[in-house]
Amino acid sequence: MTPQTTPTAPKIHPQRKKRVRTALNIFSVTAWITGVFLILLVIRMIMEYLLQVDLPAWATMVAIFHGWAYMAYLLATLNLGLKARWKPVVWFTTAISGVVPFLSFFIENNRRREVVEKFQLDRP
Repeated sequence: MTPQTTPTAPKIHPQRKKRVRTALNIFSVTAWITGVFLILLVIRMIMEYLLQVDLPAWATMVAIFHGWAYMAYLLATLNLGLKARWKPVVWFTTAISGVVPFLSFFIENNRRREVVEKFQLDRP
């Protein structure tokens, strides 16, 4: 009989862990900001177009802020995707989640879990 060997995860360089952790944190912040502004935008559009509420002029800023937040989210997705070496389908689903209400919160949670596990970010 041969003894069973347990496979060990490859050791990840501390500098790479640091870069990935930083990219993941930036991604998480932009995902949450984008998601919140998208929800506000949906509420604004429902009030304006379905409920025919006369909104103040500053309410149009919600769409502009969401647009800027989404651009930052795309850059953060690109940054993290390059560092984590994502496949194209992962990039696409992550990028598109910023325009589907509530999806950015779920995708952020999934990507965080995947990246933490893959890069052993919970370990010293």
